[in-house]
Amino acid sequence: MTERSDTEIVLRGIGVSPGVAIGPAFLLLLEQTHVPERNIAASDVGAEIRRFEEALIETRKQIQQIQAALSLQTRAQDASILDAHLMVLDDRTFIEEVVGSVQDKLKNIEWMVQEASDRYAAVLNAVEDDYLRERVADVHDVGRRIIRNLLGTATLVDELPADHIIVAHDLAPSETAALSKDSVVGFATNLGSPTSHTAVMARALELPAVVGLHDITERVSSGDNILIDGNKGVLIINPSQDQLKRYGKVAEARRSIEAVLTGLQHEPAETKDGHRVVLSANAEGPEDVQAVLHYGAHGIGLLRSEFLHLSRNRAMTEAEQTQVYTQVAEQIAPAPLIIRTLDLGGDKFFPDLREQQEVNPFLGCRSIRLSLKYPDYFKQQLRAILRASAGGNVKIMYPMISSVGEVLDANRYLSEAKEEVLAEGTALNMNIEVGVMIELPAAALTADTLAEHVDFFSIGTNDLVQYTIAVDRGNENVAYLYEPTHPAVLKLIKMAIDAAHANGIWAGVCGEMAADPLMTGLLLGMGVDELSVTPRAVPLVKDAVRSLNFSQASELATEALSCKSAVDVLTICRQLTQEVAPEILELV
Repeated sequence: MTERSDTEIVLRGIGVSPGVAIGPAFLLLLEQTHVPERNIAASDVGAEIRRFEEALIETRKQIQQIQAALSLQTRAQDASILDAHLMVLDDRTFIEEVVGSVQDKLKNIEWMVQEASDRYAAVLNAVEDDYLRERVADVHDVGRRIIRNLLGTATLVDELPADHIIVAHDLAPSETAALSKDSVVGFATNLGSPTSHTAVMARALELPAVVGLHDITERVSSGDNILIDGNKGVLIINPSQDQLKRYGKVAEARRSIEAVLTGLQHEPAETKDGHRVVLSANAEGPEDVQAVLHYGAHGIGLLRSEFLHLSRNRAMTEAEQTQVYTQVAEQIAPAPLIIRTLDLGGDKFFPDLREQQEVNPFLGCRSIRLSLKYPDYFKQQLRAILRASAGGNVKIMYPMISSVGEVLDANRYLSEAKEEVLAEGTALNMNIEVGVMIELPAAALTADTLAEHVDFFSIGTNDLVQYTIAVDRGNENVAYLYEPTHPAVLKLIKMAIDAAHANGIWAGVCGEMAADPLMTGLLLGMGVDELSVTPRAVPLVKDAVRSLNFSQASELATEALSCKSAVDVLTICRQLTQEVAPEILELV
């Protein structure tokens, strides 16, 4: 516990959920539940196993209750994050290891659960992949919950005071999911990254959150007045009256700006001098369609089809896929629907298509490589998409293309799928547009060749940045190197756009760079024809487009492409935004 002080202290971490929260801190000391170790008689093994089974049932019930409550506050897709916890409970290897250890070692069940979960966590922690290492929190979370049910102790967030900001070393995903705006107004932690399930939960619940503060639990005492800005990753201990007034004005300005932006719903994404860009939205399933329409996007520029499977923890049948794709296509019509074929592998799998463990799964058999390895599954998806294409607004997009050979192979399977759907007498669009994602340097560098075999490009800047600079943006040790405005990245983007236009096809951007309004002028100036962003980002990006003259965007792009550093590019992008739409700077 630190001594109280009236001195204002400004700390910087990682903003993972936007918004400002002001209030008293509640220091949540996440002490490990004391797990007793004791010997048992062989005759007690059966009773211990029954206790374990009862604890598994109770744990499952608790997690499902949290999911149900979460579904009422957010999307079902967000609640499905806790499916990872249910998978641990269903893991026969984990269960059999615990039961076998009790039988072999004659130790109490709580001790054996802790040993097993610690071993699983150690294996994940040793993997050279930050996403998988972050799943350690899921394993520990489930293990702790099982142990608490065995011991009959309360969970850590059962009795939190209302209207406080939680300050903790870390928060488990299920603990974050159990929070609500009625109980807390935000949280700050020592650990964490933007890709953790805890961060995803915070965004889903719309709770302002700052993570990665390292020693915030040592700097803050319960009752201290603190302010967190989840947009900028700032935490202020004992904010001054000037800071409170300033943030009060910021919050009011943000509310006013957002109200104005909502009014742009039916306005086109068109610059002041008449240059129009297609502004689409990214989606994961039918539940996102209303948000796409509400925020005024022109169709869906990226349907992440793998999430339809992952939310069920199994591969969808061909009939199920046909039904979902058709439903989304009809709901969004006449606007376009671009369906990305399965982008599995790396950190996303379902049991039917699980590869053997790879040393570096993000450079392994994933995305289009996985689809081409399992053509039966691939053609099931292609046939389902083709059946949904009869209305004329559906397009297909292949992810993670690295060579023209992959495009030719994928198109060959598409041709076979067309013949099979025709043979069954089902209507389809024989001229369905086919595109590829440009998210590897290899694809950008050979874009002129790829363009000869497709109808459009969609530049996935998230992976393009990471693969170009060799930086994992979820790794806080190197996150400062993740620079979308790096000159090498800009040159690859420009190369892909120019190759598309030279071959008479259009080029879009669907990564997070597209959703950053500071980048809007730069991308338009480089010649981008379409931007696809999260639904909530549509109004802000549309405002950025409508505040510009295309001539300004062209001049910005020319200057940016001659800059020698990412910082220089970001500076001139910010300067133009300050000139044409200063309100945007209040929101980013």
